[in-house]
Amino acid sequence: MIRLLIGDDQPEVREGLRMLLTDEDGIDIIGEAVDGADLVALCTRRRPDVVLTDIRMPRMDGLTAIRQLVALDPAPAVIALTTFDIDEYLFGALQAGAVGFLLKDGDPALYADAVRAAHEGNGLIDPQVTGRLIARFAATSPRPPTRAMAELTARETDVLRCLAEGQSNAEIADALLISPGTAKVHVARILAKLDLDTRAQAAVYAYRHGLVTWADP
Repeated sequence: MIRLLIGDDQPEVREGLRMLLTDEDGIDIIGEAVDGADLVALCTRRRPDVVLTDIRMPRMDGLTAIRQLVALDPAPAVIALTTFDIDEYLFGALQAGAVGFLLKDGDPALYADAVRAAHEGNGLIDPQVTGRLIARFAATSPRPPTRAMAELTARETDVLRCLAEGQSNAEIADALLISPGTAKVHVARILAKLDLDTRAQAAVYAYRHGLVTWADP
């Protein structure tokens, strides 16, 4: 059972999310927070597996809350939620450590999929903003390879390319003819070597440092 905690300052949004997700198999909503500070406090006490949180909230904004949540041990997988489709929130959430990003007016079917993907160690970004995310990094001049990249094995480099294409562990396993468990181990080692927190950050890293480009298959 996936233990889910919801954070949003608007009661009607929390109610809508609860109605949408309550009857989903394998998802248990264990609490609701009314602002960022309340969210961090609840997560510290309840230890959810996944957090679905708004970005704009009083007392403590969602981006600050996300940074504090991913520093917890164990840390929940965080999905950022917002009404506003603007780059500041999209890139800020991913840089803060969110594994996924959803729009409140997006496809309702994405919510349960995003929660399950986050729990499995994958990320789901709303298709409405995925293209802009990739285009931004595709248009950026690649930075030179880092010393940390040189420490990746050939197989880990292959896995990082797969991450940049948004592949899940199962898809990486199929592409590289390895087991999903082995793919998961490689992903963990890549994140550790590159000092990153999430798969989304690894994908951005791969684009920034020229390992993949938008023209790649």
